[in-house]
Amino acid sequence: MPRSSRANPSATRPDVTPVIRISDLHKVYKVGDERVHALRGVDLTIGQNEFVAIMGASGSGKSTLMNILGCLDKPTSGRYDLNGRHTHRLGMSRLARVRNEDIGFIFQSFELLSRATALKNVMLPMLYSRQHLFSARRRARQALERVSLTDRMGHRPNQLSGGQRQRVAVARALVNDPALLLADEPTGNLDSATTAEIIELFEKLHEGGQTIVVVTHEEEVAGHAERIVRLRDGQIISDYPSAEDPIHREWVRSVAGAFGRAPGSVEQQAPGPGDASDAPATTAEVKP
Repeated sequence: MPRSSRANPSATRPDVTPVIRISDLHKVYKVGDERVHALRGVDLTIGQNEFVAIMGASGSGKSTLMNILGCLDKPTSGRYDLNGRHTHRLGMSRLARVRNEDIGFIFQSFELLSRATALKNVMLPMLYSRQHLFSARRRARQALERVSLTDRMGHRPNQLSGGQRQRVAVARALVNDPALLLADEPTGNLDSATTAEIIELFEKLHEGGQTIVVVTHEEEVAGHAERIVRLRDGQIISDYPSAEDPIHREWVRSVAGAFGRAPGSVEQQAPGPGDASDAPATTAEVKP
């Protein structure tokens, strides 16, 4: 597939403030005597309050890009500005501060402390923050209220369902009011009904003004984003509004055909009794 002529739609909108601006980004790993080019000249702009899905097969550079977006790694060359900060120029201690204050992470495996309550898990990022140390408990309670877990604050992870654990992880990611919510396969360990609940939560956060980037391999999850960015061999090969993405549109048609629906009528829904194993829990409404 050729590189999309629609790359970076938000870059052409002067009314959108960039949260992420990447220019000519390269990442090269040395493996023995070989040099592995994980990213090859990536350009990407994501504006404030955008909801973007990043997709790609294994080896596409998707995970490398996510690590750089999350300031967990630095590029070999190129520029990465996050919320106005030139992160590619920062040392490790400054990057740690950016991770704590500007980025909220959500992981596939939740990454909760098993012996801590939901409230204490959510308080954890603020123990390393200069901004909210003395208001940590109050802010953690407010974050748990945002994800509808007011009655589960005193529960430990083993007393919570998978969906509730992921909601705790979302609350923890939100507690420092990050510029960017970065989710790595957030529904990978969830069943279809719970996936629908988490995606609905992301949509509400987006409606409230949160900038969200989801790294996923699931078309039904990506379809709920505003944009789908696809990588292959370390390069962006397409960047479309989700309703116009050719691969996603074809996926929607195939799902609609399999269940005897018109493509434009494929909407978010949970599978009915007896078809939970083979029907997607969520699909994006797409007008062909």
